Amino acid sequence: MRKLYIPVSVLYILFCTTVKGQESAPVQQAKRDTVQQPKEETYPKLQIKGLFQARYLVSANKDVDVNGLHHSDGSGTDNNFMVKYMRVQMRAQISKRTEVAVLANLADFKSDPKTKVLENAYLKYTFSPKLAITVGQFRPWFGIEETYPIDIIKSLDWSNQYLEFGKLGWASFQIGMAATGEVNLGDMPFSYSFSIVNGNGKNQVVDNDNGKQYSTRLVFGLSKKYGVNLGLNGGVGEVMKKQVHALGVDLSGNVDFGKRWNLDMQLEAKQAINHNLYYALDESSRASKLSDYLVRGIYFLPNLRYEVNYFNLSAFELSCRYEYIDPNYKLNANARQTFTPMFGLEFLKNYGARIQLGLQLDRYKKQTQNTNEYNKNLFIVQVQSRF
Repeated sequence: MRKLYIPVSVLYILFCTTVKGQESAPVQQAKRDTVQQPKEETYPKLQIKGLFQARYLVSANKDVDVNGLHHSDGSGTDNNFMVKYMRVQMRAQISKRTEVAVLANLADFKSDPKTKVLENAYLKYTFSPKLAITVGQFRPWFGIEETYPIDIIKSLDWSNQYLEFGKLGWASFQIGMAATGEVNLGDMPFSYSFSIVNGNGKNQVVDNDNGKQYSTRLVFGLSKKYGVNLGLNGGVGEVMKKQVHALGVDLSGNVDFGKRWNLDMQLEAKQAINHNLYYALDESSRASKLSDYLVRGIYFLPNLRYEVNYFNLSAFELSCRYEYIDPNYKLNANARQTFTPMFGLEFLKNYGARIQLGLQLDRYKKQTQNTNEYNKNLFIVQVQSRF
């Protein structure tokens, strides 16, 4: 019988291979476990942002100051440098679903800061994209302008309509709670907001009456290609134990002309009981019941944008907003029409820096001396930076 001789080198290779095979399985399993383990999230996550915005104003009417007040004696300031916003915002994501936000405008310290400075101060809990609850001081949705901040506005400032409805408690910063969410109705995107607020503005210690204002906004995405959204707004409430209401409708969309040109458009109309005007009058001076004191407004804002992307210059924009508003159109109509043509240069991205030149032209149906209801022409240079 012949003996089988196996070289020592072969035995050594077989031994090493066997040992390596025995050890590799647990090692590879450990590696797989390490890869599969999700990275643990750490909270809170802090985010700090800010906005600086300043203006130079020149009144083209020597008898009208830069705030729009007429002076029959020719006095008043007809040119002025001013800091409009010096905002600081902090968001704290304290859990996967919970965030706290604070927004303050430090420029408000230049005048009496009472009921000013603090703008946003709320807690938001997101159950899912379909439902989020916000509690605190925030901007309830009641139109297009409430859905974006001042630093990306397509014109000089908020519309007269937005400012008026903010005074009435339907827009701007209010204290209360809201439910918001997004769903799909078939193939159509749909978003909603329901709000309940005190209705007497921001930074109030207590509601000035026991009434509350309830509002809702429904937005239907009619066209994804052209970004066409239809918004329906409605609200009811109680002010000084009397019923008030507000209604609104808005339409927005945009059209791309090639890779560089874009036309963005906004159209919005609102009507509401003007309870501020009613309660500002003496009882003997009130011409009718509260429901007859109505404010009505509409604006149209087209904005043409051209993407330049040349060094730090990102784009330029041309816009011209037309506004019509009458604070008491049913009993004592005095419509105000405002034209605001603007030219803007955007530097960096997402309005990181912007320079705007424009005019604000106001025309009243009836002019009243020594009041703000007087025709005026205002020239504006505005600069801003987001950080």
